[in-house]
Amino acid sequence: MPAKIPFNRELEFEYGRADQVSPLIRRLVAENPGPFTYTGTGVYIVGQGDVAVIDPGPNLDVHADALNRELEGERVTHVFVTHHHLDHSPMARPLARRHGCPVYGYGVQVRSPEGGEVRMEAGDDLSFSPDSEIRDGDVIEGAGWTIEAVHTPGHTSNHMCYALKEENALFSGDHVMAWSTSVISPPDGDMGDYIRSLRRIRAREFDTLWPTHGPPVRDPNPFVDAYIAHRLDRETQILDHLSQGYDRIKSMVPAMYADVDKRLYPAACHSVLAHMIHMVEEGRVACDGEPHLDSRYALPATAPAR
Repeated sequence: MPAKIPFNRELEFEYGRADQVSPLIRRLVAENPGPFTYTGTGVYIVGQGDVAVIDPGPNLDVHADALNRELEGERVTHVFVTHHHLDHSPMARPLARRHGCPVYGYGVQVRSPEGGEVRMEAGDDLSFSPDSEIRDGDVIEGAGWTIEAVHTPGHTSNHMCYALKEENALFSGDHVMAWSTSVISPPDGDMGDYIRSLRRIRAREFDTLWPTHGPPVRDPNPFVDAYIAHRLDRETQILDHLSQGYDRIKSMVPAMYADVDKRLYPAACHSVLAHMIHMVEEGRVACDGEPHLDSRYALPATAPAR
């Protein structure tokens, strides 16, 4: 079995109410709970007076009303988006227009998304395009806060985390979450990129991670270590199933994810596909052609005939 991750699923909040969660950070949870959003999108407001907003969330009237109430009397100077999914970015443009400020993000995804109806992710916001495209290492300063862009491809190719210098904290989007693992769904999701990005975040030794969904990660180093170990152990589990004669992803997933909500099986299939692509690239798994969900896989010594 993959390594056990010390998940934390306890989050005290109330819809429509923003909570001060650190000296510089407030969090407002949008009313869009679900299997991929958990209790909903956690929108972060950084600073007081002149503020930054990170991952403004879905474009829902009830959420817009709550966000506008919280920001009454304040000015949003920067809107940051971690990536282009419908639970993160749609409110960015309306919020930025209301306050007359730019939207910051990596830009459009490197690889075009496909198969959204199969992978059961929250869905791609194909209209998302930032006003200011930022890259890894860019630093943006505001009223009492400093944010560094940290490019973390894997969940999506354009996933950007944001480090808050004053608190040695990271707004980790969907890259690392306390309540769950992240979906890595090809072609835009890339498992090799994801594992490399996790190792990079681990090396930064942040004090706190603030995911867009669920509670914070208060002890990041062992948590990210467990996240990485989980992925590596999942690859060992895949190799074990291949050795037992499982040769297709869709037959492996029910056996490998027996304790997981069956609604998540389509997403799990895409996660296993991401592992397969990674292992095929490294020569640890053979495939009858290009790796896809319906391809046949085998250990290299017993590779299927092409």
